[in-house]
Amino acid sequence: MIVHLFVTLALIGVVLIQRSEGGGLGIGTSQGMGSFMSGRGTANLLTRTTAILAGIFMVLSLTLAMLNRGTPGPQRSLLDTPPANTAPAVPPPPAKPAVPTN
Repeated sequence: MIVHLFVTLALIGVVLIQRSEGGGLGIGTSQGMGSFMSGRGTANLLTRTTAILAGIFMVLSLTLAMLNRGTPGPQRSLLDTPPANTAPAVPPPPAKPAVPTN
């Protein structure tokens, strides 16, 4: 699940960096990167990275779905688990001493 989360966040980040027809965030342009790569090289790198991350995302999604399918017993979500009681237990009050009746 943790690896899936990291791949998802990386995929979101790479998609947001790419320059779209409308301009997008435009972070992946050669203007901000100096002479490291040309605009075309950056676009190719981001396109390849997106494709690789998308493939990994799909494989992880299918793997997690198959692993969850094979679990016996009632199906429940992680969100269904009640929170742990963190309050300390309060001891019962001490019993009153018996009063002798004469």
